[in-house]
Amino acid sequence: MSRSRSFTDEEQATWAPLAAVMELLPARIDQQLARDDALTHFDYLVMAVLTRAPGHTVRMSELASATNATLPRLSHVVTRLEKRGYARRERAADDARAIDVVLTPDGRRKAISATPAHVENVRDAVLDALDADQRAQLREIAYAILDRLDPEGRFAVTRTDPFGRG
Repeated sequence: MSRSRSFTDEEQATWAPLAAVMELLPARIDQQLARDDALTHFDYLVMAVLTRAPGHTVRMSELASATNATLPRLSHVVTRLEKRGYARRERAADDARAIDVVLTPDGRRKAISATPAHVENVRDAVLDALDADQRAQLREIAYAILDRLDPEGRFAVTRTDPFGRG
């Protein structure tokens, strides 16, 4: 089956609003977190991964994979979080060449205190715009796309445990 080099009308009608959401939603999430908690969405994502991890500790390379970050980008963010007292780096106990990132008690408190307003913003921007059936459809659509974008499951978001707890 041969495909044309441009979108069909149906493909364009599907892609255009999704592309608009992909542009507008990150800005909305970042604006709220910056205004209310002086965090970027990526800061919050890193802290959320650390919050859910055993001992609030994750190997730097694993954290980069779990957040879809390059090591230099993650290192920059961890440095910023360290300066604010929210995280620290430690030599890995089981591998002297590896670095673990540890969420500090202040970092955990910050992540927890930022969560209610973040959740409310996500509800207002996305979840409350949909009824229960539409949320279920969106969930299945997101998983179908994730299966293509993240076949290794680096984001650790699964149908059985969307919070990546195992």
